[in-house]
Amino acid sequence: MIHDIIKIIQDYWLLLLIGQYPNGPLGGLANTILLSLLAILLAFPVSILMALARLSKWKALRWPATALVYITRGVPLLMLILWCYFVIPLWTGADVPSFLIMLVTLVIYEGAFLSEVVRAGIVALGPGQMEAAKALGHSYLGAMRFVILPQALYNMIPSMISTFVATIKDTTLGYVINVPDLTFAASQVNNQLITQPFQVFIILAAVYYVLCWSLTYLANSVERRISRRRAGPRHNARLATDAVHLKTVTEQL
Repeated sequence: MIHDIIKIIQDYWLLLLIGQYPNGPLGGLANTILLSLLAILLAFPVSILMALARLSKWKALRWPATALVYITRGVPLLMLILWCYFVIPLWTGADVPSFLIMLVTLVIYEGAFLSEVVRAGIVALGPGQMEAAKALGHSYLGAMRFVILPQALYNMIPSMISTFVATIKDTTLGYVINVPDLTFAASQVNNQLITQPFQVFIILAAVYYVLCWSLTYLANSVERRISRRRAGPRHNARLATDAVHLKTVTEQL
């Protein structure tokens, strides 16, 4: 079986990497990464706006944002993909590419999940940060822009990387609307070989595992680094206090 896997990789590595490109649309692993990157980059500002709307005192902003978050998080992603697949062309009256439909779906879906991460990061800072910013003369928006969000977003970096990992996994559902991603390329390989589906999808699973594991490892490393930076000043202050105490005790002896 290992020999078959090696043979498949040797024969179809280019198809799995970039799909039919340049004789067709970009596909394979390259398209999966591109779709995931675009989705998380576009979902990021959307998530900030949704989080601020959910924290707003204005009901006209808070209630629609809350409803959108709960509905999006409560609906299976596959159902949301199918809704967008049929509704977007109906609204636009145009033949929308499946890649664009999947991108819009992921922006809505990941934006809703990421907005809760942003909201939690803002709430975790406590009201004291906002009060201090207003005492310095900042407006609410100014305090959010210059004081609250920079701290909250810095603390959110590991969660954002984890969301990116989840987005990569979610792109596999684009197969149902013929998005030419890595899963679609693997299906093309399987259709050509016919008799080796196990070997083909073992390769597919291994690629996703290596990619997602690497990003998860990066997220854990960043989280540990942030924790060390947070603990640094407190740790140094504690060491200084202990040194003074030890010096005092030594002098008394």
